[in-house]
Amino acid sequence: MFISKKYQIKISTNIKIIYCQKKRRLTIIGPINTKSLKLNIKLRILETEKTIIVTSNPISVISNNQKKQLKALKGTTVALIKQSILETYAVFYQKLKFVGVGYRAFDVTEFKHQLVMFKVGYSHPLYFKIPKNITVFCLKLTRLFIYGMSYQNVKQTASIIQSYKSPEPYKGKGILYNNEKITLKEGKKV
Repeated sequence: MFISKKYQIKISTNIKIIYCQKKRRLTIIGPINTKSLKLNIKLRILETEKTIIVTSNPISVISNNQKKQLKALKGTTVALIKQSILETYAVFYQKLKFVGVGYRAFDVTEFKHQLVMFKVGYSHPLYFKIPKNITVFCLKLTRLFIYGMSYQNVKQTASIIQSYKSPEPYKGKGILYNNEKITLKEGKKV
């Protein structure tokens, strides 16, 4: 039986996989972290080749409407497993930079570094409560460094912080990702 390579996931030697079909759980144990996934599709694990194969067989009985969505569910399952494997042996980070006169970020030390204050051009400072699994610190007053074990949580936190002052297209002021480039629009000509 031929199985496409995009539904096969190679496992490195330092990662341990535990699969329980009755509980529909896949547990991935890595050097840094342990992740657990709840699945809706059956898996086959080839221990000799260190490979996980995502099959087209659903775990429970599904309707005809859900059978049409099975291929999309299969691809999503592959992506979730790959992301979970990556999260077990890597730490994710995101850098933000503040562009504009007086745009600054400060750690609030009274709250044991669980609160960050921003001055981004409003008449009042903005405060952001840091989530539990995320660490945020200021490299400089115009640089913010966010890191954690979960890719989704780090990206979501960076996105929420950036939404406080999105970069505007005429002067380029705002909160930008470190590698983000903004093409400036031309203003009115007098």
